[in-house]
Amino acid sequence: MNAKASKKQAEGRHCEKPMKRFSITGTILEISEKLKPQLVKLLPISFLRRTKTLLVKQKMSELGASAIEAFEKDAYPSGVNLFGYIKGEIGLGESCRLVASSLQRTGIDFTIFNYELISAMSFNDASWDHKISNTAPYNINLLHIQPYELPLAYSRLGREIWDKRYNIVFWLWELERFPAQWENALSLADEIWTPSEFASNSIRAVTSKPVFTMPYGMSPPNRGEYGRAHFKLPVDKFLFLCLYDSNSYSERKNPAAAIAAYRYAFSKDEENVGLIIKLNNPQKADIQMIQSELSGLRNIYFMTDVLEKTQVNALIACADAYVSLHRSEGFGLVPAEAMLLGTPVIATNWSANTEFMDADTACMVEYSFVTIEKDQGPYEAGNRWADPDIEQAAGYMRMLYEDRESGSRIADKAKAHITEKLSPKRAAELISNRINEINN
Repeated sequence: MNAKASKKQAEGRHCEKPMKRFSITGTILEISEKLKPQLVKLLPISFLRRTKTLLVKQKMSELGASAIEAFEKDAYPSGVNLFGYIKGEIGLGESCRLVASSLQRTGIDFTIFNYELISAMSFNDASWDHKISNTAPYNINLLHIQPYELPLAYSRLGREIWDKRYNIVFWLWELERFPAQWENALSLADEIWTPSEFASNSIRAVTSKPVFTMPYGMSPPNRGEYGRAHFKLPVDKFLFLCLYDSNSYSERKNPAAAIAAYRYAFSKDEENVGLIIKLNNPQKADIQMIQSELSGLRNIYFMTDVLEKTQVNALIACADAYVSLHRSEGFGLVPAEAMLLGTPVIATNWSANTEFMDADTACMVEYSFVTIEKDQGPYEAGNRWADPDIEQAAGYMRMLYEDRESGSRIADKAKAHITEKLSPKRAAELISNRINEINN
């Protein structure tokens, strides 16, 4: 039997659908999966999130008793099973797609398991459909599933997925302190990858397991042929863009600060400047909050329609400047994409985005730390995050508007810097080297 036939036969032995684990939590999860489209329409996303939190807490408490069989290198063919939100039209989905791109560059055999759970996000990105098998034939799992979802994934997929494989989790986290309630999820991992040292350091503080920083490999995003006319935007105005997703929590993304800075920088009488607010996966509460913040302003373009990724890239490229006055970032994908697209960036000078931007490549806004007063989703009261300086941000807005040459210089430096810092070749080499170390 030749090597190719032997490999195919080996994959066939191990790609059967894993056995179901029957539990009350698992049953509830399966029902919610089937009813997801109706649930999202009928029930507030806040209620669905609270329900999921209760399920997660139940599964977290059970993980301590789990005994996953140790890694056996030759139990399965060498390669990587990538689990994640590969079709998700959200930051976590784009993160998973970037990891898939790096894996593809390594030349290592891999397949993709499209993982979805109840959410307000859309799962319509088809760019990796050709690699989706929803099987796990290889000896290494790379689980791009956040820690709060991982216990449910364990219940849904079955322990057989974990047994005898080397289990790597790819996590993002946005605060200095990793949530104690998520620490049990570490029992499902042999090691942890993150895209930033900021996130890695948070996790290193709570585990002795290996934690590796695996930055994304990024190329200039495809923007297609879309121009301002496609988005019904004026061609004769200097336009700032603020873009975020409701699933990422408005409290953290902090669009209100971008609006406040714009209000501070420009009077109502200035006709040649405007602000675009693009809200992905909009929820009623977020729409109401944004509309309230925008009250009384002119030349505002509030967009909530669904855009394909190429159109989102085009929108970023159409803007004269991108504004991210976030309170914290686990990486900062959209600012990084803006830099690659040649759009100057105004950003808070704290958290993971500072690993690929500085005062030469972006307008870095200083901040003071503030304590989170009440829980904001997974961001627990008592932690701290940044409160960006609105006046300084407004000054940068004014400067970019009045001095276009300075903005062009910043954008040119940013594009050159990030192209080198987050090169696809380097990202693939880091992953390839680590996978080889595990197998050898």
